[in-house]
Amino acid sequence: MTNTTVISAKNLSLTFETNDGPVHALKDVDLDIHKGDFVSFIGPSGCGKTTFLRCMADLEHPTAGSITVNGVSAEEARKARAYGYVFQHAGLYPWRTIGGNISLPLEIMGYSKQDQQDRIARVLELVELEGFEKKFPWQLSGGMQQRASIARALAFDADILLMDEPFGALDEIVRDHLNEQLLKLWARTNKTIGFVTHSIPEAVYLSTKIVVMSPRPGRITDVIESTLPKERPLDIRDTPEFLEIAHRVRDGLRAGHAYD
Repeated sequence: MTNTTVISAKNLSLTFETNDGPVHALKDVDLDIHKGDFVSFIGPSGCGKTTFLRCMADLEHPTAGSITVNGVSAEEARKARAYGYVFQHAGLYPWRTIGGNISLPLEIMGYSKQDQQDRIARVLELVELEGFEKKFPWQLSGGMQQRASIARALAFDADILLMDEPFGALDEIVRDHLNEQLLKLWARTNKTIGFVTHSIPEAVYLSTKIVVMSPRPGRITDVIESTLPKERPLDIRDTPEFLEIAHRVRDGLRAGHAYD
């Protein structure tokens, strides 16, 4: 891992204007994410985790402060296709095959048919879905659909992968398996990953850095640098080191509630 800063937020705040008055979603957020980091954002519902991720992706716009991605504005980074985005639900088009869904951004970007085929084959192998290119989404389980969604986000080879609770709707066994696969994928591709989750074990298991956020207005209450090795079998979750980090996350979440 290098210390090249990929995403940098400075005094970032975002207020939504609503009919019931202003909603302060984020307040004075400062954070640097470095190349190759796996950063999880955890906090209670409504604390601004997803809003912050959407600011990185230029899907929301800060009302104060700044955010840069690869040294340029989030808008410029979006236009340069700096990242792939994985939503909470797979969002696959039911009338397109898995290959057809993955090729959609490639078609829009004007890749040749041959390049599309090569990229589809490569990303399906990365997410362990070889042989499913001609299947339709309804023929796949929820976990497989989410892997196809990750493959689509990887297809145009962006350096940054932003993931908004991609495994939140899946059962624990499937989630564990996908967590393991995601770590392998991260090791193989060296992407920089921003990952929103509600799960303390998931955040601790996956991340090099865990960002703990408070209830609205979303502030960062703690940034925890993981001391776990990069190679992480699932049973690392039973080790004292893992439990100690999880305990600190829990303490950070409690401290955040003291702002109420």
